[in-house]
Amino acid sequence: MRRGWLPRLAMAMFVSAACVFLILPTLIVVPMSFTSAEQLIFPPVGFSLRWYATYVTSTAWRHATLNSVFAATGAMILATVLGTLAALAIARGRVPFRGVLTTLFLFPMIVPSIVTAVAIYNTFARLGLTDTLAGMILAHTILGLPFVLINVLAVLQKMDWRIVDAARSLGATPSSALLLVTLPAIMPGVVAGALFAFVTSFDEIVVALFLSGTSAATLPVQMWNGIRFEINPTVAAVSVILILFTSIVFAVVTTLKRGSP
Repeated sequence: MRRGWLPRLAMAMFVSAACVFLILPTLIVVPMSFTSAEQLIFPPVGFSLRWYATYVTSTAWRHATLNSVFAATGAMILATVLGTLAALAIARGRVPFRGVLTTLFLFPMIVPSIVTAVAIYNTFARLGLTDTLAGMILAHTILGLPFVLINVLAVLQKMDWRIVDAARSLGATPSSALLLVTLPAIMPGVVAGALFAFVTSFDEIVVALFLSGTSAATLPVQMWNGIRFEINPTVAAVSVILILFTSIVFAVVTTLKRGSP
């Protein structure tokens, strides 16, 4: 028996109210970034692009942005390569204890961020990788690897492996079949995982606070310092830029997932 229109309306109103409650605090940052006041206040006073100009012209903000881009790009490449190979091994390889191995790869998503940060810092401090961009890339690779693994495994589970068998029967070597058949077929999952790994690294703050030091500070660390010591609307301007960037990335990921087989 179909439900009446009243329960459906009530459910729709409840879901809409919950979404507004969760999203509204984020959207309040947008008008605050255009204020002409010297501090973060709401409602904003006047209209000005001053704080966006401050972000663009400030050496500290530019340096932190470049560090984030380099770290996120390096972590994305490493996590994508390692995560794709791991997913292929788990899905098709003769790997014992696949469930245990998959769980180990997913640990960075399961374990609290502060525990992961302490463990990484303890190890990297002994190796001399703290306060370096290389250490930040390796740490963020660990955090981004589960996202690549999950997305690639999801595509591999729906893949028709008969096309690979057909390629092999026509004389393709294992490496040729991988490069010319398997990878193109799972590319939407690979790209989606890569984008998730990039965003994870770009937005990550807990591990970055432990490892950044003075020369490897990323954009989230710079924002954290801005909130602690300055409290000016530059942080709001950067937040708006990050919201737009993240929204575009997730829109691309959603499009790719709809187009995947």
